[in-house]
Parts: sequence; structure tokens; C-alpha cells
Amino acid sequence: MVSTNCSGTNAFRYGTMKDWVINLTIVLADGQIIKTRRRPRKTSAGYNLTSLFVGAEGTLGIVTEVTLKLAVIPKETGVAVVSFASIADAASAASKLIRSGISLAAIELMDDVQMRIINRHGSEAVRKIQWDENPSLFLKFSGPTKEGVDGDISQVRNIIESNNPQKYFFANNKDEESSLWAARKEALWTMTSLKPEGHTIWSTDVAVPISRLAEIVDISKKEGKELGIFASVVGHVGDGNFHEALMYDAKDPALHASVEKAIHRMMDRALEMEGTVSGEHAIGMGKMHCLVNELGPDTIHTMKLVKQALDPKWIMNPGKVFTVPEDSNVSPAPRHMGF
Repeated sequence: MVSTNCSGTNAFRYGTMKDWVINLTIVLADGQIIKTRRRPRKTSAGYNLTSLFVGAEGTLGIVTEVTLKLAVIPKETGVAVVSFASIADAASAASKLIRSGISLAAIELMDDVQMRIINRHGSEAVRKIQWDENPSLFLKFSGPTKEGVDGDISQVRNIIESNNPQKYFFANNKDEESSLWAARKEALWTMTSLKPEGHTIWSTDVAVPISRLAEIVDISKKEGKELGIFASVVGHVGDGNFHEALMYDAKDPALHASVEKAIHRMMDRALEMEGTVSGEHAIGMGKMHCLVNELGPDTIHTMKLVKQALDPKWIMNPGKVFTVPEDSNVSPAPRHMGF
């Protein structure tokens, strides 16, 4: 979680991993052990080394200890699920809800493919609900009083009325809350369990400003469907982040090339919309060239200088974020040479 600056369904309300790490204990490439800062939540002492290592994918050092901030568990919660006629309607409704000021704890999107999967292959408690197999928003509410949470829930219908909502599910008690939200939590594992032998799932994410969310989700969904394979969109749309999963026969080189092209178009589109090629899960190997497109050669050069200073032999998780130089004992490539 620290190394990829990961997040999840609670990120809309509480932020990503970087927002909760107070300090880190790190083992550097030369064996030296450092602590990035002391315990107070607020400090202006020196460089922010904590943020340097959060999301560095283990390329700068090994995280051995983490000190985290904690949040008070909300006293009252509520869950609602609303289906829509189209993915565009669902994404547009999400944008409206985000701008409304309602105190949402989480807002998640699952497309028609995911809803069909949980209806037929989810756990027993999830299958009992008989979901509408249309794109759906999963909404979680929280607050200090039941009256406040109920008030937020009651506003949902009015805000999204013009977005063609199809069916509403409102939890009446804690057991129903758990069952409704379980559908969202089970989605990934249910989908992967259905993967035929010899097939692979290419799953990736991007994030864009909320104002462009409905547009990019709609286009990505259509392009995935045009491939004629299993294609599904799901995401933490509250912070403009969504994932696309494409399942296909990995032994078909032409199909693999088509999937790769669609994925890269999605990332290019995110950058055109002033977004990012990685809302979470970081860069790894598959998005290295996209990092150059997003940040530019000068920023990449600066990052490599940091890498070279902390890990001159490039032994820390080599081959991630940047390719390893042919001679790892020399400085990174000059500016404007990319990778």
C-alpha cells in the first residue's frame, strides 16, 4: 500500500495512502536505516522524505515500519445502490452527487457486465438481492447522527432524477448495508474466478478531473465492447479514478495487440483530459513510457537524479518506474533522451 500509494473504496472520503502515513523507517541500498520524520502530524523540519518514499515502488529503499494516522469510525452509516440506463448516465450522476456537497463516504461505479456477474456468481447473500443488470452507483454515507445520514440519502433521488435512474436499493439495517456493499467488494474476485484457462486479464486504471469523468468512462466502455471480448469498467469514481478490465485469449497475438492499443488509447485520452495514467497501483513496468508522456523529460531526469543518489547501483526493485541503465554505476541519461 505504501510503495504504490494505493487506495480503495474509502479514498473519496479519506484520501489515499499518502494522506495517512506520518513517518517511515527505511532501509537504503547501502544498508543504512533512516526514519523519515518524527511522530507529530504537523512538521516543517527539512525535506518531506516521507512523501518521497510513498509511491516509490521500493525503488529508493525498503519500507520496514510505518506510522499511520487514524480516523474515528463513523457512528452512523448508510448504503444505497442506484442503477442507470447507461454508463454515461451513471458517470454523470456521480459527478452531480460529488458536486452536491452530500457527505458521501464512498461512491463506486460498476458497469452492466459486473452487475451481471454478481447476480449470477456472487456470494449467496449478494445473489439474493436480484440486481438490476445495468450500470450502477454504489453509495456509502456516514456521519455522527442518523438524522444527518438519512437526510443525505433522501437527497439522492432529487439530485440524479434527470440521469435516468432505473432502480434504487436502500439498506434498511446494518445487515442490508453489509449485503449491498459486499457486491462491490466481491467484484474483482468474482470476475477473476470466471477467467477461462489460457486467458488473461489486463486491468489498468486512469484518473481524470471530475468534469471529464463521464466522457472518458463512456468512450472507454464503448472501445472495450468493440473488441468483442470480456470488457468491464469499475471504479472509485468519487475521485475521478476508474479501472478497465479486458479478458482475452493470451495466445492470440493479434488480439493481444488490439487490447494493448485500446489500453494505451485510454491512457492517452486521460492525459489529453489533464488526468493521470495511474490513479493508483503506480507505474511498474507496463506504464514506463506513459510516465514520460505525463511528466516530460525534465521531470523524469530529476526523478532519475534522486534514484541515482539513493541507489547508485540500481539494485532496489530494478526495472520498475525506469529501465536500468546499461552501466548502473554512471549517471542517468542526459536530459531529453527519455528512457
